[in-house]
Amino acid sequence: MSSQKATILVVDDTPENIDVLSGILKPLYRIKAALNGKIALKIAKETPKPDLILLDVMMPEIDGYEVCRQLKRNPETSKIPVIFITAKSEIKDEELGFSLGACDYITKPVSPPIVSARVRTHLNLYDQSRHLEKLVQLRTAELNNTRLEIIHRLGRAAEYKDNETGMHVIRMSLYAGLLARKTSSDEDWCELLTTVAPMHDVGKIGVPDQILLKPEKLNNNEWIIMQKHPVFGAEIIGDHASPLLQLAKEVALYHHEKWDGSGYPNGIAGDAIPLSARIVAIADVFDALTSQRPYKDAWSIEKSIEYIQRQSGKHFDPALVPLFLECMPNIEAIRQKYQDDMSTYPNE
Repeated sequence: MSSQKATILVVDDTPENIDVLSGILKPLYRIKAALNGKIALKIAKETPKPDLILLDVMMPEIDGYEVCRQLKRNPETSKIPVIFITAKSEIKDEELGFSLGACDYITKPVSPPIVSARVRTHLNLYDQSRHLEKLVQLRTAELNNTRLEIIHRLGRAAEYKDNETGMHVIRMSLYAGLLARKTSSDEDWCELLTTVAPMHDVGKIGVPDQILLKPEKLNNNEWIIMQKHPVFGAEIIGDHASPLLQLAKEVALYHHEKWDGSGYPNGIAGDAIPLSARIVAIADVFDALTSQRPYKDAWSIEKSIEYIQRQSGKHFDPALVPLFLECMPNIEAIRQKYQDDMSTYPNE
């Protein structure tokens, strides 16, 4: 344990029993006490939480078994070690205690050396468990940050090929996240879509520069090659079990499809287009319209909104357009926060 004393919550409806346990443990630990289960449950949720609970079984109103059940059902308290301290010494009583999630079972009358040893052991185990959990969280955060950086770099690589700045993929991915949350209550999916949206145009890496950067209108053959970049993107991302990469592939492949079926590469229409791609399509086009480029001025918000509305039911899912417009205050805040620096344009 750390240099700070661990906190032990002693729960017993008999004050004399609390006094006995406190006398054994007080020299080494900070002691809290509760005379019934209701008070115990309240104290267990307070900050800082107890590091361990010594819990009597036979108590009025709420017995120790029910207290343990409620502690283990609550995510706030489920990991706190519980040791039953009880006169119920039958094997079936011990089995029930362990089945409810208790880590130990001590029978009354208690032996001070046994109480001290068991408390010390389970505090050390709990401390190790929390330390390992913290290491896992740190490692997971590190892996997530690395994953996000790789995704953004891949998205950035595509933007470098197409006279864009890195701010475009940030803005449009945040717009996509806003719209996703208007359409789904699945926060994990919404966060995943926000994460993968920057990879939507990764397939442009496979388009020859003379086509991608051509200042004039593309001829028919060149346009056919340009329309393959969603397929290139899907091939670059590949087939993986990872939900993140599966969604990234879906977005890359379908984000240029249109609601009326006039899009590419497959010309699918309506709900046949995955929701993720329909969301990204609106976010991507809106940011492109409202952003300055070396070859064009930025459209006003009003003009861009009018375009999005005109394309409702044509390019865009008509159910998503009004939801996107509801996001405008947040979208404007994102535009202000992540403004382009025109000096960073790669091909200017």
